[in-house]
Amino acid sequence: MVNIRLPDGPSKQYPDGVTAGVVLADQYSGAQDAPQPIGAKIDGRPADLATELHEDCALEPILPGSEDGLELIRHSAAHVMAQAVLRLWPDAKLAIGPATQEGFYYDIDTDHRLTDEDLPRIESEMQAIRDEGLPFQRLELPADEARRTFEQDGNRYKLELIDEIAERQAAEDNGPPTATTYTNGQFTDLCRGPHVPTTADIGAFRLLSVAGAYWRGDEQNKMLQRIYGTAFATEAELKEHLRLLEEAKTRDHRRLGTELELFSIDQMVGPGLVLWHPKGARTRTEMETFWRQEHYAHGYELIYTPHIGQLELWEESGHIGFYQDYMYAPMSVDEREYEIRPMNCPFHIRIYKSRPRSYRELPIRWAELGTVYRYEKSGVLHGLFRVRGFTQDDAHIFCRLDQLDDEIQNVLDFTLHVLRTFGFDEYQVALSTQPEKFVGRQSNWDQSIAALGRALEQSGLDYVVQEGEGAFYGPKIDINIRDAIGRVPQCTTIQVDFNIPERFDLAYVGSDNEEHRPIMIHRALMGSIERFFGCLLEHYGGALPLWLAPVQAVILPITDRQHDMADDLRGRLAAAGVRVECDNRSEKLGAKIREHTTQKVPYLLIIGDREQESGNVSVRKYKIGDAGTMAVDALLAEMRHTIETKATELPGSE
Repeated sequence: MVNIRLPDGPSKQYPDGVTAGVVLADQYSGAQDAPQPIGAKIDGRPADLATELHEDCALEPILPGSEDGLELIRHSAAHVMAQAVLRLWPDAKLAIGPATQEGFYYDIDTDHRLTDEDLPRIESEMQAIRDEGLPFQRLELPADEARRTFEQDGNRYKLELIDEIAERQAAEDNGPPTATTYTNGQFTDLCRGPHVPTTADIGAFRLLSVAGAYWRGDEQNKMLQRIYGTAFATEAELKEHLRLLEEAKTRDHRRLGTELELFSIDQMVGPGLVLWHPKGARTRTEMETFWRQEHYAHGYELIYTPHIGQLELWEESGHIGFYQDYMYAPMSVDEREYEIRPMNCPFHIRIYKSRPRSYRELPIRWAELGTVYRYEKSGVLHGLFRVRGFTQDDAHIFCRLDQLDDEIQNVLDFTLHVLRTFGFDEYQVALSTQPEKFVGRQSNWDQSIAALGRALEQSGLDYVVQEGEGAFYGPKIDINIRDAIGRVPQCTTIQVDFNIPERFDLAYVGSDNEEHRPIMIHRALMGSIERFFGCLLEHYGGALPLWLAPVQAVILPITDRQHDMADDLRGRLAAAGVRVECDNRSEKLGAKIREHTTQKVPYLLIIGDREQESGNVSVRKYKIGDAGTMAVDALLAEMRHTIETKATELPGSE
């Protein structure tokens, strides 16, 4: 007998070898209307319902709508999609097909050129497989036998994976190497699982697109064809997701960047290198001005450092050893080798080491909008979100151990202030703790993790603890912002570092006149200006808050008779700090309104004969429409207040 501990009750005894599914069915037998488990967690690890239980354990259900349930559904849907592809194109060779945060994909090697027109046909075959209700059957077998299974199909991708599995197991010395397969019907795939019980349990799915992908993400390997899809427990959830995908297309920062003339990426200049147009540069300037002002207000000093440094600097910092794949080739200058910078921290450290430091100086807080360059493979470049040259809103804090709590709390409070000012007030937060391999003293790790946790608690943020997921040099907090349609792009990171102070032999003289090692905190609030700008565009759908809008108002005189009044109004607004343009073209008023509304200009100020006579202006606000007639002084007061308070909506918005 085995003792099974269940979430809602005491342990219960079952025969040795009972399956997780039988135990959970026994527990859920009376809940007819409740969702039924599609998997199980055994001592916290996801598993199939068919898994036999031979030892005492904790058992809990995986339900369809849960995060773990979605992963099972999507992983299983990827298998069904691969099975459908093989039914349609039997000579295709399968590579890998994981679940992702948004759905699933499968990489496929086939002579047939897959297009979006093929997706309905594949979906139809998937539906047929789902209707067949084929069970997912797990089999663990010797690696040699698994090789023979896939040698018959000539699938070199699976054979390469099996060899890697066997090599890893041999290194761990856990006995003869084995591999796991899953079979449903006539289809067998290499997979560690787990899966839903049958193909009937893959829920509602939709195939989305076809793209190219190098095998193992290596440009030296063959280009495969990747089919993307998504799946949910119910049709209603799928429909809502597809609605959000359509909404995301209208908010895509790459499209908005072109339509609003904010930025471009020119292939002649180079992939992943951003050209900021005048309007985009206007908004970026406002972002950076706010950033600088707030840093001075929060006790930071700003510094500037070079874009290149001698190769020895990057060797000392460890980047050559650990980060070389993301660094560009060195350049030779005066018979010395220089490296374009991928990080800012070595320069900040050299400033720290420029003279002896006293405990009285600490904490030292230095910040820089430092542009860095990293070699990203062309396949992962994505608008402003993944580029090869970007500006980090970087800062490094050097402090004593007894100052660590206050510094972390200050950084976290500062972070939330900045993010909320830009209109982000929902987050996903994670605290990553000490990994197995680490540097630094255990006492420093314990105090740093505790300080990070206390800061999160003090800030009232919900967060998850990712045990063992910290960097080898220290624990960290990651904050991902949640945008208007629920996506969570990566943003803030706050990292405690014990490695660099040791590596660079950083020191300060304490009150005892002895040398001590400072603790270093790395932090980036926005992550990078480019990524954050893209997040802002998508969050607001291009209709940026008034204080960030590149053009805040456009004056529209109806006829030539109003040009003098329009010019006078433009001068008054500009003198008050408003970014304003005057459209004196001989176009119909309706056409000009449509054009500037498409450009998402917050205020359109219309002047006709009636306005000229009264000295007032007719106001149209973006998304609000006709806001009536306003006196110029009242209009100026309203706009200045909205700008100065950095309001995220225009007055009159619901």
